[in-house]
Amino acid sequence: MKPFLISAFLLCLSNVFMTFAWYAHLKNLNDKPWLFAAIASWGIALFEYLIQVPANRIGYQVMNVGQLKILQEVITLIIFVPFALFYLKEELKWDYLWASLCILSAVFFIFREKLIGA
Repeated sequence: MKPFLISAFLLCLSNVFMTFAWYAHLKNLNDKPWLFAAIASWGIALFEYLIQVPANRIGYQVMNVGQLKILQEVITLIIFVPFALFYLKEELKWDYLWASLCILSAVFFIFREKLIGA
Protein backbone atom coordinates (compact mmCIF):
# COMPACT_ATOMS: atom_id res chain seq x y z
CA MET A 1 0.00 0.00 0.00
CA LYS A 2 1.25 3.48 -0.77
CA PRO A 3 2.68 5.58 2.09
CA PHE A 4 0.01 8.27 1.51
CA LEU A 5 -2.84 5.78 2.00
CA ILE A 6 -1.20 4.10 4.99
CA SER A 7 -0.60 7.49 6.58
CA ALA A 8 -4.17 8.66 5.90
CA PHE A 9 -5.63 5.44 7.33
CA LEU A 10 -3.50 5.66 10.48
CA LEU A 11 -4.32 9.35 10.87
CA CYS A 12 -8.04 8.50 10.68
CA LEU A 13 -7.62 5.86 13.35
CA SER A 14 -5.57 8.14 15.59
CA ASN A 15 -8.12 10.91 15.13
CA VAL A 16 -10.89 8.69 16.46
CA PHE A 17 -8.88 8.25 19.67
CA MET A 18 -8.03 11.97 19.76
CA THR A 19 -11.65 13.00 19.35
CA PHE A 20 -12.73 10.73 22.19
CA ALA A 21 -9.84 11.94 24.36
CA TRP A 22 -10.70 15.58 23.76
CA TYR A 23 -14.49 15.54 23.79
CA ALA A 24 -16.07 12.31 25.12
CA HIS A 25 -15.53 13.42 28.73
CA LEU A 26 -18.01 16.25 28.09
CA LYS A 27 -20.75 13.66 27.85
CA ASN A 28 -19.45 10.74 29.91
CA LEU A 29 -17.52 12.38 32.74
CA ASN A 30 -19.32 15.69 33.10
CA ASP A 31 -20.21 14.89 36.71
CA LYS A 32 -16.61 13.97 37.63
CA PRO A 33 -13.87 16.39 38.69
CA TRP A 34 -11.90 17.85 35.78
CA LEU A 35 -8.70 16.16 36.98
CA PHE A 36 -10.34 12.75 36.65
CA ALA A 37 -11.47 13.66 33.12
CA ALA A 38 -7.96 14.88 32.27
CA ILE A 39 -6.33 11.66 33.45
CA ALA A 40 -8.85 9.55 31.53
CA SER A 41 -8.25 11.70 28.44
CA TRP A 42 -4.48 11.26 28.76
CA GLY A 43 -4.98 7.50 28.86
CA ILE A 44 -6.96 7.60 25.62
CA ALA A 45 -4.54 10.08 24.04
CA LEU A 46 -1.66 7.66 24.59
CA PHE A 47 -3.20 5.35 22.00
CA GLU A 48 -3.69 8.30 19.69
CA TYR A 49 0.01 9.16 19.87
CA LEU A 50 1.06 5.54 19.37
CA ILE A 51 -0.76 5.64 16.02
CA GLN A 52 -0.24 9.28 15.04
CA VAL A 53 3.56 9.34 15.33
CA PRO A 54 4.10 6.43 12.89
CA ALA A 55 1.40 7.87 10.63
CA ASN A 56 3.28 11.15 10.35
CA ARG A 57 6.63 9.40 9.84
CA ILE A 58 5.17 7.30 7.03
CA GLY A 59 3.38 10.28 5.50
CA TYR A 60 6.52 12.41 5.62
CA GLN A 61 8.06 10.06 3.05
CA VAL A 62 5.68 11.45 0.39
CA MET A 63 4.35 14.72 1.86
CA ASN A 64 5.83 17.79 3.46
CA VAL A 65 4.87 18.93 6.96
CA GLY A 66 2.29 21.43 5.67
CA GLN A 67 0.58 18.75 3.63
CA LEU A 68 0.55 16.38 6.61
CA LYS A 69 -1.04 19.07 8.78
CA ILE A 70 -3.75 19.96 6.26
CA LEU A 71 -4.48 16.25 5.72
CA GLN A 72 -4.87 15.92 9.49
CA GLU A 73 -7.30 18.86 9.56
CA VAL A 74 -9.41 17.29 6.80
CA ILE A 75 -9.48 14.01 8.70
CA THR A 76 -10.35 15.87 11.90
CA LEU A 77 -13.47 17.33 10.28
CA ILE A 78 -14.42 13.99 8.71
CA ILE A 79 -14.21 12.30 12.14
CA PHE A 80 -15.41 15.18 14.31
CA VAL A 81 -18.63 16.14 12.53
CA PRO A 82 -20.27 12.69 12.79
CA PHE A 83 -18.95 12.40 16.36
CA ALA A 84 -20.52 15.74 17.31
CA LEU A 85 -23.81 14.92 15.59
CA PHE A 86 -24.32 11.31 16.62
CA TYR A 87 -22.35 10.89 19.85
CA LEU A 88 -22.67 14.31 21.46
CA LYS A 89 -26.07 14.96 19.84
CA GLU A 90 -25.02 18.41 18.60
CA GLU A 91 -27.20 20.23 16.12
CA LEU A 92 -26.08 20.26 12.47
CA LYS A 93 -25.23 23.82 11.49
CA TRP A 94 -24.23 25.55 8.29
CA ASP A 95 -20.93 26.42 9.98
CA TYR A 96 -19.76 22.83 9.42
CA LEU A 97 -20.21 23.33 5.68
CA TRP A 98 -18.37 26.65 5.66
CA ALA A 99 -15.52 25.22 7.73
CA SER A 100 -15.32 22.25 5.36
CA LEU A 101 -15.11 24.55 2.35
CA CYS A 102 -12.29 26.50 3.99
CA ILE A 103 -10.40 23.28 4.68
CA LEU A 104 -10.97 22.12 1.08
CA SER A 105 -9.49 25.41 -0.08
CA ALA A 106 -6.48 24.75 2.13
CA VAL A 107 -6.17 21.27 0.59
CA PHE A 108 -6.12 22.79 -2.87
CA PHE A 109 -3.41 25.30 -2.04
CA ILE A 110 -1.16 22.97 -0.05
CA PHE A 111 -1.40 20.13 -2.62
CA ARG A 112 -1.59 22.44 -5.69
CA GLU A 113 1.75 21.32 -7.13
CA LYS A 114 0.71 17.67 -6.98
CA LEU A 115 -2.82 18.39 -8.25
CA ILE A 116 -2.08 20.62 -11.22
CA GLY A 117 1.70 20.66 -11.45
CA ALA A 118 1.92 24.42 -10.70
